[in-house]
Amino acid sequence: MNTFEETKKLFENSHFYYIITTNMDSRYSYVNNHYKETFGHIYGPIVGERYEMTMHPDDTKVCEQVAAQCFAQPDRTFPATIRKHDGHGGYIITQWEYKALWDDDQQPAGIFCMGYDITSYISQYEQLRDAQSQVSQKEGILKEIAWNQSHLVRGPLSSILGLCMVLEKMDMDQNLRNIIQMLLESSQQLDEVIKSNVVKTSF
Repeated sequence: MNTFEETKKLFENSHFYYIITTNMDSRYSYVNNHYKETFGHIYGPIVGERYEMTMHPDDTKVCEQVAAQCFAQPDRTFPATIRKHDGHGGYIITQWEYKALWDDDQQPAGIFCMGYDITSYISQYEQLRDAQSQVSQKEGILKEIAWNQSHLVRGPLSSILGLCMVLEKMDMDQNLRNIIQMLLESSQQLDEVIKSNVVKTSF
């Protein structure tokens, strides 16, 4: 217990970390100033109140499960991600480490928790995930375009080139021969453009 008391004193005025403890009746037995400043204006005095009053109802099960792990393996800490009411109809997302507390007689005394706000991190992560999803979708479109150009466009174009080459060998007046030559050159240029686009859009 002395170690936890020292930790509580060390982080009493932390601007970043939340420190709380709960007793075996699932009530707050201690909260540091950062926790008070963040949630006290919503709930008033917190010490003595039930721990679940500050959180999303679905997350109470997370707390129960993690607390059980703490008492089952008292030498370890266990993580928990908990949504806390922000007082405006939304939630602050918090990340915690839980550890079991024991009294001088080595009997369970409660849970010690250290946590911090990860709302901004989660928001940025979701934005990144959305951006990655959009990139993946665009990559899929580009691959489809590359496939279409390689197989659906170049096939008929190859036929046109072949026909132009056949026409070149036939007897015709010079005017028609010039038109065939221009058609052949244009088809070859188009083929080069398509090949270049296929290379650029292939991954």
